Amino acid sequence: MTEGSRHVACVGGIAHTEDGRLLLIQRGTEPGRGLWSLPGGRVEPGETDAEALVREMAEETGLVVAAGEHVGTVVRGPYRIADYRCTVLDGTLAAGDDAADARWVDAAGFAALPLVEGLAETLDGWGVLPQH
Repeated sequence: MTEGSRHVACVGGIAHTEDGRLLLIQRGTEPGRGLWSLPGGRVEPGETDAEALVREMAEETGLVVAAGEHVGTVVRGPYRIADYRCTVLDGTLAAGDDAADARWVDAAGFAALPLVEGLAETLDGWGVLPQH
């Protein structure tokens, strides 16, 4: 299977605070309802990844972000998720759209949450786990 039209194009945002906490959302819908993951979602027709990331971050977290470098891509079932660093520019953190909750987590908080499958290993491999 190729990574073209057979997968649903999605984006995810990797945002950290100055002290190293990572932004996560609790999924309010399937797949992974109730589990914690990076904020993000589908790329709509005609959108670039950066545009989709800015839109999805605002919808799910209430934060205005600038899209940064591509960190990595994962394929989970029908979804091809390109994850990007992002910088928070403005806004107040509040869960929205299909997110049940949103929070900044440190390493201990991250370890205590029920995460979507493979998230911890993927983020560790990319060197973007929360600090402290």
